[in-house]
Amino acid sequence: MKSTAFFLAAAAAAAVHACDKEHHFRHHERHLHVQQPRSQLDDIGASKRVFPPALTAHERVLIDSFDNTTVASWSRYYTHKRNLAGESDIVPKWTAERWGEYGFETRLDSYYVYLDYPVHQSLALHYGNGSMWEASLEEEVLEEDETTGYSDRVPAFHGYSGSGNVSAEYVYVGRGSQQDFHRLQSLGITLAGKIALAKYGGPFRGLKVKNAQAVGMIGAILFTDPGDDKTMIPPTYPTYPHGPARNPTSIQRGSVVDLSAYPGDPTTPGYPSKEGSERADTGTIPRIPSLPLSWVEARPLLVALNGCGVDAETVGRSNWVGGIEGVEYSSGPSGARVSMRNMMRGEMKWIHNTVGIVNGTDGDEVVIVGNHHDAWMIGGAADPHSGSAILVETARAIGALLKTGWKPKRTIVLCSWDAEEYGLVGSTEWVEEYIPWLKDSVVSYLNIDVGVAGTIPDFGASPDLHALTTATAQKVIWPHGNNRTVYDAWEEKAGEIDGLGAQSDYAAFVHRAGIASIDMGTTRAPTDPIYHSHSNFDSFHWMTTFADPGFVMHKSIGQFLTLMLFHLVDDEVLPLEPANYGVEMRAWFQELEQLVSEANATADVQLSALDDAVSVFEDSAREFNGQRAMANSSAALRAVNHKARDFGRAFIGQGGLPGRDFFQHLIFAPGIDTGYRPVMFPGVTEQVAAGKLALAQEYVGKTAKAVLAAASILRS
Repeated sequence: MKSTAFFLAAAAAAAVHACDKEHHFRHHERHLHVQQPRSQLDDIGASKRVFPPALTAHERVLIDSFDNTTVASWSRYYTHKRNLAGESDIVPKWTAERWGEYGFETRLDSYYVYLDYPVHQSLALHYGNGSMWEASLEEEVLEEDETTGYSDRVPAFHGYSGSGNVSAEYVYVGRGSQQDFHRLQSLGITLAGKIALAKYGGPFRGLKVKNAQAVGMIGAILFTDPGDDKTMIPPTYPTYPHGPARNPTSIQRGSVVDLSAYPGDPTTPGYPSKEGSERADTGTIPRIPSLPLSWVEARPLLVALNGCGVDAETVGRSNWVGGIEGVEYSSGPSGARVSMRNMMRGEMKWIHNTVGIVNGTDGDEVVIVGNHHDAWMIGGAADPHSGSAILVETARAIGALLKTGWKPKRTIVLCSWDAEEYGLVGSTEWVEEYIPWLKDSVVSYLNIDVGVAGTIPDFGASPDLHALTTATAQKVIWPHGNNRTVYDAWEEKAGEIDGLGAQSDYAAFVHRAGIASIDMGTTRAPTDPIYHSHSNFDSFHWMTTFADPGFVMHKSIGQFLTLMLFHLVDDEVLPLEPANYGVEMRAWFQELEQLVSEANATADVQLSALDDAVSVFEDSAREFNGQRAMANSSAALRAVNHKARDFGRAFIGQGGLPGRDFFQHLIFAPGIDTGYRPVMFPGVTEQVAAGKLALAQEYVGKTAKAVLAAASILRS
């Protein structure tokens, strides 16, 4: 099973932080050169052959409506407000007012959910000689960056972390993946009863805490290691606020709920949270306390482990060694002890999603665009308010087009979600309330969260949106470089459209309703300024000084989002490409074959049923393309549009994934030990990795049935 473990470890290593964007530098030619069966998408993307891009009159109105100054003003508003989930309805009401000014009917959809807040946190290191060092658990207050010194700034804490006061020896556990813990146990390191010290990267932070709890550890401390900043390190580059490198005191806050099991309110699994709703214990909130820490305050803990336990070379795990000077990254324990206290206050709180609607002329089809407005700090200039500012400007652009007399064929719904940071709570509760309508009506869900964090355009999408994504990117000018489009910048540095795990608010739309979805934004190149994820330094000052002076990338990403929305609501023929699912499933199937072979499981896990189902889907997609090309009446067009909308619903069902009822998409899902990053054909892949071969074979059959059901919708 060694190769299987390596396969899943590689997937975990590619994972990113919550809402964070970290480019993975993978390149799959099938995303760039697959032949599209319809000329309409070629027309949308004709600008690849012409510069500046050729635009229709309506596209020109939308493009020209974007203004850097107004985008900056929206960002300034959002980034100077404390907007921790459950504390206020001021920001969602303000958002509704702005959207209303541009022709949207607005409302607040509110839910009564379980959240928690910090009461007291402390951490001290007790050396064997009786001396002690105590962490401040604070980020530096910067004269240059006013919001870092606001008196009501949010403490550094983990949402949904366990309360407790513990003292014990501690062990450095690398990135805290299941494989990291298993490796330490195989080397004779006792973990039970100790505190885990893990660095960010790899699995979602909640899974690090979950993994520590699973092996009997009694607490967890998570820190950001500067070794993960690649070339953007001092002294080559000065640290923020004097330069683009990481401020040593930056702390990554965030939720530690078990996101791979269930997003949303952890007390109402599968149904919306209202006053009087029955409450349940999903087991997704950890029992042990955890704290986030800056690397400069993690350093004394790591130095105290030097030469103790197992050395890094013997551990032999990828990404084990970081970049903190004077640290050997030995496992420990060393005899030194950590005492940590994390007292949390759990409460039932109202959260508020802002909803804005422009009704379409055709009535029965809808496109939803979403972003969240809650943040872990006063700031959040990248996460989430680069997306928040872009979404307000998108509403302004749509309003300008409405003033020309244009009306969308399909209904536009804008959503600004609350409590995303705690675990996609606002969007999940909304989907759970409206799921019958969503399955009947929604064409696509477009998500923008971290709209700007670097200089590389970054997309994750379901395969049926790949063609529209690349075609639209060819219509928008990129501000960096000469005569370049968003597509050019993406193709040069990325060239990959990622799959969809559970990184942001698209999760419930994809994994519960089978809706075609995209997550968009930008990610860092190696020499881009460090994005201080979930830190006070993700601020308006950082954005205007280092990340996007002049808000020029905000403008381009907003134009991309708005043009994509425009074509989804205006094109007579719905610009979704089911055939691209066939292209991707064939490639993913070949990878699955290799995995099963390397696991020596071919006798127990026979993939022929899935192979045949993918072939049937490919044939059905070709037949569908023929039907669409021949559609020459409004009734025929409506029929093919509904097929393009609905076939993805068939991937949902069959009981969901083993032990993870929420995640029902059988073609891809967030990895059980990654949280964010997806695993393809997860019901089979993860059971093979776990050695549960009979269950893997069962899911071969379930997945094949889902693929055949999707094919049947296209062919009918």
